[in-house]
Amino acid sequence: MPMSLPARKAPAGGAGVRRWVVTIVVSVVALVLTLVVISLSVGSSLPRTSLQDYLPVGVTVLGKLSSSERADGNANGTAIGEEPLQGVREPLVEQNGQGGYLNSGQPSPLTRKIESKEPDPVASGDTTSTPDEDSSNESQKAEQGTCDLYHGEWVLDSSGPLYTNNSCPIITQMQNCQGNGRPDKEYENWRWKPEQCILPRFDARKFLELMRGKTLAFVGDSVARNQMESLVCLLWQVDVPQNRGNKRMHKWLFKSTSTTIARVWSSWLVHRSTEAVGIAPKGIDKVFLDVPDETFMEFLPRFDVIVLSSGHWFAKRSAYVLNGNVVGGQLWWPRQAGKMQMNNVDAFGVSVETCLTAVATNPNFTGLAIVRTWSPDHYEGGAWNTGGSCTGKVKPLDEVVRNGFTDAMYGKQVEGFRKAVKNAGQQGSQLKLMDITEPFAFRADGHPGPYRSPDPNKKTQRGPDGKPPPQDCLHWCMPGPVDTWNEMLLETIRREFERERG
Repeated sequence: MPMSLPARKAPAGGAGVRRWVVTIVVSVVALVLTLVVISLSVGSSLPRTSLQDYLPVGVTVLGKLSSSERADGNANGTAIGEEPLQGVREPLVEQNGQGGYLNSGQPSPLTRKIESKEPDPVASGDTTSTPDEDSSNESQKAEQGTCDLYHGEWVLDSSGPLYTNNSCPIITQMQNCQGNGRPDKEYENWRWKPEQCILPRFDARKFLELMRGKTLAFVGDSVARNQMESLVCLLWQVDVPQNRGNKRMHKWLFKSTSTTIARVWSSWLVHRSTEAVGIAPKGIDKVFLDVPDETFMEFLPRFDVIVLSSGHWFAKRSAYVLNGNVVGGQLWWPRQAGKMQMNNVDAFGVSVETCLTAVATNPNFTGLAIVRTWSPDHYEGGAWNTGGSCTGKVKPLDEVVRNGFTDAMYGKQVEGFRKAVKNAGQQGSQLKLMDITEPFAFRADGHPGPYRSPDPNKKTQRGPDGKPPPQDCLHWCMPGPVDTWNEMLLETIRREFERERG
């Protein structure tokens, strides 16, 4: 029923006119409110909105993928495998063949704490900042690229991983820890928290959009494969890729954005041959420290982003060649040749400088080259082939006992990186260092350990003689800490692309 105005005579004079106008305005407002109430009571046809409607597709308030995106992308349950490269044998684990671990007894300056480090604004007397504002400031630092991603702590995150061993069919069996019977799962739930900002949770859609029409390639050994599979698994949850690989290069195409993820095997990143050279006989691996690996250099112009990592094969039996001369070796050196000019640690440093200089100065490569630093292993009581063990590690370490071999190899890698940047001049800006070594020195819990196969009768405990079963304390469980490498990778790429646009 329409609302009518009161049948009242307006008082004479200016005051009366004003009261009459006010009465009309109040009546109109009341009419509008009445119509709104009636509309809501009978059920409006306008669409409802909520907080989720204003968030990016597939992202919740915590930045976690929605349940539909976490579903197994392989609806048929068919495992899609990659064909192994012919003539390549990937070792289980590698370690310093000349003594394994050196312990300097100097703990890492970092310690892992579960409790928050956020300051209490009341206790500190700062009433101008709230925890929400602090979080916003941290996010702003990350967005602006001013945050150091590589110093911080591991914090427990109950939201869990973005994929499972059942929702990604390409996990190498030896890294499928849950599928191989590992009984604990907390190692999947720790996230890296930089000291002064937030490392964003991996956003698969953001990554694919950032890499639209581009190719990212991992070049290196089996640990590089480990990271590549982690990235493909993370992306698989939002777009099931097509396997476009061959015997020379493994490739996955994500058709939604025409993004390609590739892997090229290169155990040393420099040229390798088994032919006889000088005093080194045929059959033993010859590592030419001053000649980049021609296999991946051939593919280099096709890549927009390349992630390079190596080093663990320098613990394998090999001879080192520099300027055409055999200058050293690992687990091999003839007594009559006298003293070696170069050991495996120094040889690694030279190989890094050679490879990165060649990448940065290649006139046909205009992309971004990211060097992932040394991936720490956690063998205790011996090396991989002498009874080393990481059994029973279920949480990040509270503090790190220094590993002399890791420290030496990491130091040579960083030194080689800096020399390559200097050698490349202006092109050196294409080289970026992803410094994961110290953060992951805490993650002794993240390796497969004895859970390397699905054999139900496998040994997972020490025997009556106290010896541990064979273990892998080098590669990383999937899902697990290795997924954080790709969170760091996404942040590194985002910063660089935005810098170029700016």
